[in-house]
Amino acid sequence: MFARTPRLLLRPGWPEDTDALHHAINDEAIVRNLASVPWPYSREDAEEFLSQSQDIQIPRWLIYRRTIGMPCLIGTCGLDWNQDDEVELGYWIGRDHWGLGYATEASRAVLETAKALGHREIVASHFIDNPASGKVLAKLGFRQTGRTLSRFSEARGASVRAVELRLTLENELCKDSNAESDDMRALAA
Repeated sequence: MFARTPRLLLRPGWPEDTDALHHAINDEAIVRNLASVPWPYSREDAEEFLSQSQDIQIPRWLIYRRTIGMPCLIGTCGLDWNQDDEVELGYWIGRDHWGLGYATEASRAVLETAKALGHREIVASHFIDNPASGKVLAKLGFRQTGRTLSRFSEARGASVRAVELRLTLENELCKDSNAESDDMRALAA
């Protein structure tokens, strides 16, 4: 399964993406904000991530910028099951691409796909010391649940406080003043 947005292509990862993935995520500033990614992040970690089987109901995609020069891997975005068997949104963007709206654009495409797949509620969380991720989730329509969780961060080797958020897709998806959501097209592979 693929998704296309005005500036991005989201697609499954393949073994030939190993070097690009390793290069894009091999930055402690990125990895420390992710729960299940180790630091240091090795080429073998990239190979393992790319070899994981995909559940069509829970897509995970590499994010490629497709509008400026050659396509460039800038991050990942997708769904996963959390510890409570709820569908959870996760993403990261490479440091060189922060502040350009790519996380919001990619996540919006993932949420549109989740809705098309029949998911009705999505959870997300961000570490308290990563408010930028909280801003992305707010732009997507996520609302804080009032709960603070203790989530283990592999990179930090410790539990870290995280804010929990929730989105009901049928009521709130893509409340957006940008026209970009109108241009999104999910493509089946």
